[in-house]
Amino acid sequence: MTCHFSYSNSRVAMSNSADLPSSPSSNNSKAFTPPSSKFTFWLVLCAMILLGTNMRAPIVALGSIAPVVQEALNISETQIGWLGAVPMLTFALGALISPSIGKRFGIENTLIAMIIMLTIGMMIRAFIPTWTGFLSGTVILTLAIGFANTLAAPVIKQRTPNNIPLVTGLFSLTMTVTAGIVAGVVLPLSESIGWQWALGSWSFLSMLAIAIWVFLRFRLGSSSDQIAPVTAQKSSNISIWRTGLGWQIGVFLGLQSLLYYTVASFLPSILVSKGMSAVSAGQMGSVFQFMAPLSILSLTWLINRGRPIQALAVSAAILNVIGIAGLSYASTDWAWLWSGMMGIGCSAIFTLTIMLFSLRTYTTNQASELSGMSQFVGYVIAFFGPLGTGWLHEVTDNWDLPLLITLILMIINVGVAWLVSRPVMVDGKKI
Repeated sequence: MTCHFSYSNSRVAMSNSADLPSSPSSNNSKAFTPPSSKFTFWLVLCAMILLGTNMRAPIVALGSIAPVVQEALNISETQIGWLGAVPMLTFALGALISPSIGKRFGIENTLIAMIIMLTIGMMIRAFIPTWTGFLSGTVILTLAIGFANTLAAPVIKQRTPNNIPLVTGLFSLTMTVTAGIVAGVVLPLSESIGWQWALGSWSFLSMLAIAIWVFLRFRLGSSSDQIAPVTAQKSSNISIWRTGLGWQIGVFLGLQSLLYYTVASFLPSILVSKGMSAVSAGQMGSVFQFMAPLSILSLTWLINRGRPIQALAVSAAILNVIGIAGLSYASTDWAWLWSGMMGIGCSAIFTLTIMLFSLRTYTTNQASELSGMSQFVGYVIAFFGPLGTGWLHEVTDNWDLPLLITLILMIINVGVAWLVSRPVMVDGKKI
């Protein structure tokens, strides 16, 4: 569904129609002229791509040089573990509170503030070389990312309503590709210029993002100054927390994220325990990660070609089931296939979920609320993936039980995939 928005509250109040531009005022000032749809599309696309470059890179960068940071700061394995757990907690917190803050101060204004906050967090982490400084910087930057995770979908919905799958797909692809690049270069970079500069130098991407988002804000106006049609406003007066679809999307995202973070944390260890060499097991982790671009590009192309979302969602969930089943019970000779299937499934589900925030809501604020609720529920579920898997492995001294439980959860997620991808809006009305 596409909603047409007017561009100024004050001018709308002076006009008999919310869909018409306002007339010049008595002091002969020029009427506001909305930018062309093509200009808006390219500006928003550039802004989303630059935002995407900052969404995962700071987190992946730490994982790639964790031993270097641990030695430099003289901190324990437990403290490194907390640095790994912080993002899911702050993502959940950011998702919970960001819709109300974005609604009050404007989505673009809030995003600009969060990108500034992310930059500050990166600087603190890089240039205050103490445990307290590093932890504080990580909390600040990941909380900012948690806000951006939630507020990206409503911007895409409002600014590019006719290109939601395309812009969402490229945004998701940028996150993945940038994370992969950073993971590969940050360690060699740290050996050349030091770990602090290797972490802090990526803040130039966030500075570029600040510049283009400030330009977007002043060129396109604020989301809070744009009014949805009366029909959409009437349909949006529902509590997202009381909708079945909202909870279903939250569980769908949560179970996907649980698998993603569990595999990202333990895949090499699981394969080594099954007799694979450490080098080969590490390569399977790369296969898991590098499937994301292929998955996102294929998904975006298929949706733009009119393929049903429900079939794609269920297929992605089934790929996760086959992948975890193969990892659990099949020969390691096929580990590349199981890793690839899970990589495709996880990336497709994540991208589909972001699309659904926009496609299944009526207004920008509603998309923000659905995004916030679903990501809060999702990241709370995901937090227990690596934590529970590690604990069960420690208690049982093998991977059988944690893998079986994960397999059962992925089978459940096939049913959830069918529910969340039905052609219905968030209030239950059929599309």
